[in-house]
Amino acid sequence: MRMLSRFLSGLLFCLCVGLPAVSQAQEDPGQPLLEALDTRAYADKAEAIEAIIESGDPRSRRWLEALLGGKLQRHKETKQFVIVLENRGRSWPVVDALSFEDAGEMSRRELDRIGINNALRGQLQGALAVLDLRADSVDERREAARALLGDVDAPLVAPLEAVIDNEANAEVRRLLNQALAIYRLEQGEVAAIDELEGSLNPEVRAALNSAARSDDPVLAESASTALAGIEQKLKLNRGLETLYFGLSLGSVLVLAAIGLAITFGVMGVINMAHGELIMLGAYTTWAMQQLLPGQPGLALVLSIPAGFLVAALAGIAIERGVIQFLKGRPLETLLATFGVSLILQQLVRTLISPQNRTVVSPEWLSGSLMINEGLSLTLNRLYVLGFALVVFAALMLVMRRTRLGLEVRAVTQNRAMARSMGIRATRVDIMTFALGSGVAGLAGVALSQLTNVGPNLGQNYIIDSFMVVVFGGVGNLWGTLVAGMSLGVINQVLEPWAGAVLAKIIVLVFIILFIQKRPRGLFPQKGRAAEG
Repeated sequence: MRMLSRFLSGLLFCLCVGLPAVSQAQEDPGQPLLEALDTRAYADKAEAIEAIIESGDPRSRRWLEALLGGKLQRHKETKQFVIVLENRGRSWPVVDALSFEDAGEMSRRELDRIGINNALRGQLQGALAVLDLRADSVDERREAARALLGDVDAPLVAPLEAVIDNEANAEVRRLLNQALAIYRLEQGEVAAIDELEGSLNPEVRAALNSAARSDDPVLAESASTALAGIEQKLKLNRGLETLYFGLSLGSVLVLAAIGLAITFGVMGVINMAHGELIMLGAYTTWAMQQLLPGQPGLALVLSIPAGFLVAALAGIAIERGVIQFLKGRPLETLLATFGVSLILQQLVRTLISPQNRTVVSPEWLSGSLMINEGLSLTLNRLYVLGFALVVFAALMLVMRRTRLGLEVRAVTQNRAMARSMGIRATRVDIMTFALGSGVAGLAGVALSQLTNVGPNLGQNYIIDSFMVVVFGGVGNLWGTLVAGMSLGVINQVLEPWAGAVLAKIIVLVFIILFIQKRPRGLFPQKGRAAEG
């Protein structure tokens, strides 16, 4: 009797320990959903899949993905549903299908796979797409809708129509309607073209191109008409993209030339080392990234003042060491600064490397801003364009609202009269050269986000910078802005059909002819010295 009593007590204890786990499994709302899949009738499995979709359970996607991949299985003895992580070898690592907790390893002989056929496979693929379309995030729903373009089949039509009826976001609804319209167009429905007209999506254009070759003359004509309208919109978007790239190139030219315009206008110095000052600003950005590894954003922000200071100090050294001894002798100044440019290039090659260096762009400078499906603006060029305008505005404030700006304008217009009024022209020369050189350093910081940094970086922009200064008007900041943007757009328009080299030659010839008519540029400097 005592042995029997102990046995019954132990059995009761085991039942009491096991009951919570069984009860918990039974209470889990996912258990009956998975139980419904464990049937031999494929029609019942199809209903079970629909029930999982309608349940809104956050685990639904993983269950359906596992079922589609043949990884949703059930233990033969314990009837536990598991998801196989890796089905290689004799023992497979698995997780519990309800809690997704590690369930150890199970032999494939211990498991029964929940089988599916081709019809269920198609239903599952559609179900996964529909689940994405029910996500809380609008961005996720938009991407899911865009992925369905050109990928809708018959089983998906009814679920998509139900989703469209409940979708609040207009953009997602538009994409879903287009996805359905592509499917209907493939079935030969002419009315579907109305929904696709004006769309710039490549999948839509591909569907219309296919329909335009149809044997049905009505369908082919309607598709061709829709394609013609889309092509006009594409041309407009390509024109806007060309303008954007032209303004981006122009902003780089403005940054490169605006410092040169100041020094050239005040001192009359043709500084052939200006390109190397740009290079120093770019190398400063690279050096800051070496000092702050893994923080490209912070390094770039700190490079703005650092690049300005490095280039400004180099400019002061050039002015004090070379240019002050050659004032009034432009040819000798040109040759001397050309020699300085060669020295700076060789110095960089010796101290750093003759090889190009890559500057890592921060995450907020990567990617592009999508305006529509036919036009996207790269963020790095957009930021450079904005940066150039900010630098230009800051220089205008300096020139218009500070004592230095007043003195610079006075010396530019009439150096002798400025001296007679007590302005220290030598000090103005130093400060002006430092300011112009510092702005060149800022141009180098911006260029480091668009191209590789190398010893010859500045040489690619020195000739263009002089063209901008001469075209806009020596010493005139507004002229530099207009000329830089204009030449950038002209270059970008000419390059596709003339090539990069021929485009530059055409621009150079244009500037030569323009200067024959207006020797002092678009916005000529005023004053006795300028007129003389």
